[in-house]
Amino acid sequence: MFSLVKLLLSSVFILAGLTGALFGQNAREGFRAEVDAVVTEAYHAAAADFPCKTKTRGKGKIIRWQDVEKCVNYAHDRVDWEALSARIQDAGERAGLGPADIEAVVEASLAAHSIPFNEIYRVKDRKALVPLSNSLLKFLPPGSLLDLPVYNQEGELLGSFSGVYVFERSGGLSTATSYRMPNFQYKDLHGEMQAPSETFLIDRYGVSWKEAESQPGFRLPADRLIPKH
Repeated sequence: MFSLVKLLLSSVFILAGLTGALFGQNAREGFRAEVDAVVTEAYHAAAADFPCKTKTRGKGKIIRWQDVEKCVNYAHDRVDWEALSARIQDAGERAGLGPADIEAVVEASLAAHSIPFNEIYRVKDRKALVPLSNSLLKFLPPGSLLDLPVYNQEGELLGSFSGVYVFERSGGLSTATSYRMPNFQYKDLHGEMQAPSETFLIDRYGVSWKEAESQPGFRLPADRLIPKH
């Protein structure tokens, strides 16, 4: 009799555990679906004026950096970040997820919905160069443009693109403020890793539009959607 009771209790505990696991899985899947809906709405708002018109300048036929900066920064500002972040926070609380789980789901969704260059910019000359400006790098999806040739604004080959990094710079002696700026690294023709010394890159460096156009070119930042705790 005791063995039968023990067996029944074990079965109840196992069933409860399976039910809890299933509930957790369903809650996570539901949260992913809600995040995807929010992220889709964010990208839809951001891309309202895509593709942006561009012009080229100089010997290297590099796209004007002003066209790129205006395009991506206006896209970022068209998103209602406060409202969308609140929706994600509410969905995360209902699903019982912690900050790390919420962040992982948001990051994955943003990456999956990133927009390729040929849907962001309208470029007439396929031989043009895309300027590696600060704002372009700010919204560049991780892994994009890797190993593409990097040229200076005259069209001379410098090396191959090796990724983006962010550095923090002080506002100077007169102010205690600091700011974060994106920059990039490239492997030069001798195989040595280099980085531009300029703070404001504008149109000093670029990659081939023909080689970049099908790659991811715009990814919304996760920090504006992830709830603050």
